[in-house]
Amino acid sequence: MPKKCQGQRKQKEQQEKRPATPTFLLELPLVVNAGQASRLRAHLEAARQLYNAILSQGQKRLRCMRADPAWHVARTLPRTQKAERAAAFSALRKTYGFTEAALHEAVKGLRVGWIAEHIEAVLAQTLASRAYRALNRVCLGKAKRVRFKSRGRGFSNIENKRNDTSLRFVLQAPEAGNAGFVLWNGDQLPALIDWKDEVVTHGLRHRIKYVRLIRRPASSPRAAGADAQGDRYVVQLALEGKPHHKPKHTIGTGTVGGDWGPSTLALVPQEGEASLEVFCAELAPEARAIRRLQRQMDRQRRAANPEHYDEKGRIKKQGNKKLQWKQSRRYQATRRRKATRERKLAAHRKSLHGRKVHEVMKLGTTIIIEKISYKAWQKQFGKSVGLRAPGMFVELLRRTVASTGGTLVEVPTRTTALSQWCHGCGRRVKKPLSQRWHQCACGVGPAQRDLYSAFLAAYLDPADPTPSCARYQGYWDGAEARLRAAHERTRQRAKEGQSLPQSLGISRAGARLPKSPGEPPQERAGLTKGDWLEAWNEPLEPPLL
Repeated sequence: MPKKCQGQRKQKEQQEKRPATPTFLLELPLVVNAGQASRLRAHLEAARQLYNAILSQGQKRLRCMRADPAWHVARTLPRTQKAERAAAFSALRKTYGFTEAALHEAVKGLRVGWIAEHIEAVLAQTLASRAYRALNRVCLGKAKRVRFKSRGRGFSNIENKRNDTSLRFVLQAPEAGNAGFVLWNGDQLPALIDWKDEVVTHGLRHRIKYVRLIRRPASSPRAAGADAQGDRYVVQLALEGKPHHKPKHTIGTGTVGGDWGPSTLALVPQEGEASLEVFCAELAPEARAIRRLQRQMDRQRRAANPEHYDEKGRIKKQGNKKLQWKQSRRYQATRRRKATRERKLAAHRKSLHGRKVHEVMKLGTTIIIEKISYKAWQKQFGKSVGLRAPGMFVELLRRTVASTGGTLVEVPTRTTALSQWCHGCGRRVKKPLSQRWHQCACGVGPAQRDLYSAFLAAYLDPADPTPSCARYQGYWDGAEARLRAAHERTRQRAKEGQSLPQSLGISRAGARLPKSPGEPPQERAGLTKGDWLEAWNEPLEPPLL
């Protein structure tokens, strides 16, 4: 075909580009024998080396682009001149070949020799796009450096652009057996398909956009579905459409206000019970087991490398010299046990996130929360955020709300300041994080701080998320009892032995002490200044006789 016709065809394809459509994933396990597993490891090793090569070349281009004086001139342009800044940076990217299309061209020269026998041209382009996304994060200041894939860590996944070349998934017709296979480099990998599963049946009815092959480590080579190296293989199908919605997961119709903390979650719907609980409390035992393994690894490393520690047990400083650590077999075994625990912890956390998302969706379709910087939380509350991953939960909630036709509204914390605002008098008083109760001189309160913030969020206007005193006057009388009931349930869980963080405002020492049945709580008008918290903690109903 003449070059002119080829150019016209490409231009026509660009003009007729398919519009973006919703995508969801379906994961199926693969049945892989010993020979296929060996060849898959070779393919992934070739992908690893090709990815590192294109990543190194892109890093060189990024460094040269940043060393150009024109780069610094473009950075000095004021951010108000968006068009000028964009044009300057775009010209630099084209000059130094730091674009996704340029890396697609560069990977052609790297896919030579034995690597070309394992990685097709389309897969090489996806690896170049993956490297460009990593480098672009460094260029934009969202990351400090890129990470090359070591031989020990390996390359765990690879994906295609479409489902008609190289790595693809083929589904047989019903009369032929309804079996599914992954085809790659002459290998036919059968997938385990449970046609009785409504999720699988729903997914395989949709068009397959592309395929992703994933290798995951199992607990041991003797685990079900694992190969001789202790790895399992699964295929992820990127399907066009919306995911299956199970009938048991009902969807509410109201509005829900939420207040997230590093380890707590408060939910207040406009209609229904409020709740205050520890976020992903079931993960605590697994985290303690991982900490014990970390201490064991530290003891084993100290025993194998006594020359790297001083008399006080501190690591000796060697300047720019890198220490060479010896790793005993017991240390390596403990490290593998810790890695297995962490994989199970991540899977458990993902399951808890999904269950909690469906519980939130039962309360309502409009979810109003504050827009929080989870990176700042990582710096201040590293352990809690690392264990419970609230940012990952909000991202899952955002996708689920979008797929069910709901709305997730994230209001800015600087303008709303829900934890500092009082709906009774409209004043905004800054509170330290240690102050976990809202009590205002206008008569509003006492109220647990997280629950009160969730109440304010539940009745915000999504079009104008600015608190207004007139908006809350008709709702507070009925909501105050619901907030107190939610706090009382949390206190009961504490008495039963659940460990609660201090941010819930419940004393750790007194939370578990059984209290004798007393009289109904006093009215707030007759309380002294120091008695309002005690009255809040009293039971709402008289004891049963």
